[in-house]
Amino acid sequence: MPIGRQESRLGLAPALHRQRTIMGEQTKEPTDAGGEDALIQVRRDKAARIRERGGNPFSNRVSETDRSMIADLRRRCADALIEPAHELRYDAERVAALAGADSVTLCGRIMARRGFGKASFLPLRDGSGELQLFAKADVMGEGFAVLEDLDIADHVQATGTLMVTQKGELSLMLSSLSLLSKALRPLPDKWGGLSDVDIRYRRRYVDMVANPEVQSVLGARASVLAGLRSFLDGQGFLEVETPSLHSLIGGAAAKPFKTHHNALDLELFLRIAPELYLKRLLVGGFERVYEIGRAYRNEGISTRHNPEFTIVEFYQAYATYDTLMTTTEALLAHVDRRLASDMQQRGLGATYAAWKQARGYTLDEPFARVPMTRAIQAAAARMSLPDNIIELLADLAVTEATPADRRARADAWVKEWAARSKRVKRIEWTNFRKGLGVCESAGERIFSAYEYLAEPFLAEDYRSADGSRSLPVFIIDYPAEVSPLARRKDSDPSLVDRFELFVEGRELCNAFSELNDPDDQAARFQEQVAKKSRGHDETMDYDEDYVRALQHGMPPAAGFGLGVDRLLMMLTQQASIRDVIAFPLLRPEGAQA
Repeated sequence: MPIGRQESRLGLAPALHRQRTIMGEQTKEPTDAGGEDALIQVRRDKAARIRERGGNPFSNRVSETDRSMIADLRRRCADALIEPAHELRYDAERVAALAGADSVTLCGRIMARRGFGKASFLPLRDGSGELQLFAKADVMGEGFAVLEDLDIADHVQATGTLMVTQKGELSLMLSSLSLLSKALRPLPDKWGGLSDVDIRYRRRYVDMVANPEVQSVLGARASVLAGLRSFLDGQGFLEVETPSLHSLIGGAAAKPFKTHHNALDLELFLRIAPELYLKRLLVGGFERVYEIGRAYRNEGISTRHNPEFTIVEFYQAYATYDTLMTTTEALLAHVDRRLASDMQQRGLGATYAAWKQARGYTLDEPFARVPMTRAIQAAAARMSLPDNIIELLADLAVTEATPADRRARADAWVKEWAARSKRVKRIEWTNFRKGLGVCESAGERIFSAYEYLAEPFLAEDYRSADGSRSLPVFIIDYPAEVSPLARRKDSDPSLVDRFELFVEGRELCNAFSELNDPDDQAARFQEQVAKKSRGHDETMDYDEDYVRALQHGMPPAAGFGLGVDRLLMMLTQQASIRDVIAFPLLRPEGAQA
């Protein structure tokens, strides 16, 4: 089940700024290349001195069995929090009673350093959170000298007892501290702004350290995937794996990536979607199957499109697209609950709450279900366009061969309509009319009209009961010409039983009652091949084996496809798909755009 069109919206991460400490003094690290080289040399000199003393600046002597996680320590001391809890101030006596005098060992990265003579404070971050280390010379004795070897971003092992500072900060009073891994390169002094956006994605490993929000979002991906699996497993679906190397282009209308198998001397394509193989499993007797995996489309890059992305597709025998609309509402609610629970467990409940508060949509009310033609007509009515706008689409089309008088008449219509409504002026009429000009059927023109007249306004037009948030919208009943794998409607064979779900006007998933008539499927494949011969790039090949499979009998079924990256963007309020992918594809550094 292919996910569909891509849309763009520029979003920039907030600028990040860090203060650095060198040899106990708080300073700003230089951002110029020469200054950074000098700092790197200082760190290399420290590493050399450690080796001269017989030490190892990249040690693996870690006391794993005794190691604690910072989040676990904070949970242990949760009852000692002083209201308001979000300020993370603790009562010293309560901490002493809860934690006792037991020694605690932590491993993590030093994030800053404040030095006051014979006392230093070092915030330490591990994979679960951050906690302050308190180093005192009179407590650590000769071990205090290790601080001379340490820099921001070094990994250390720290042992001590929990205590609370005068300011109420939970801290670890150190009895010993050892260097595990020296960071030869400092963290950036300033990380953000338009000029640094590209660098943030290229050096993602630094972005993750400098910006905890990045870690929160990437951690949320794991929760979303776990939520998808737990829901589908609970509904009796079987997780399967299908080939990602295909000999034919199929499963969606998109440009593929090509590769070559040397031993077989065979041209292959990275899969656009797993759809046709999953439906072969229905033919084979599996009634509920799903796959979560990578798909690849050789298309442009935007804030909502990465050439490789994660997709979940599931197929259910003896079901219809109506069934899957109900399933989709339950699935999204389940995944969101799983995300909220996991974030709370990781001590990130406030982060999830901020994401949810920022959402312009709600998942707490039934989603709207709107046939495509009705969506067009409703949008046209709001713009005071003619009631018969769908009948006028062919006359609005513009090509090089359009007669001057017909073009002038359509120009006059658009000018007249623009005087009736401000919304009409927001329509990209030039592109819309050119798009109509390349449409080859009435169904394609209807689909184009939906994309320009209705889709941009879904979030405005479909609102929650109190009007404060937008409703997710199922756009249903698509033209058959733009849905080559979907089943025709019994009541109107020009349409198919298909829906796409839009949240805040952005497409999230695609589903339909599956076409299981082998002759109809063969004819639609032939139409795709004919379009390819006329120069259309995004078409499917004729899959003879799949037609043969249908001839063996596929049960009535419904199928669903969802882009996991887009779902994560939606739930975590990220504006760019690059923000939810650990290592997005980029042009080689230094290459010309």
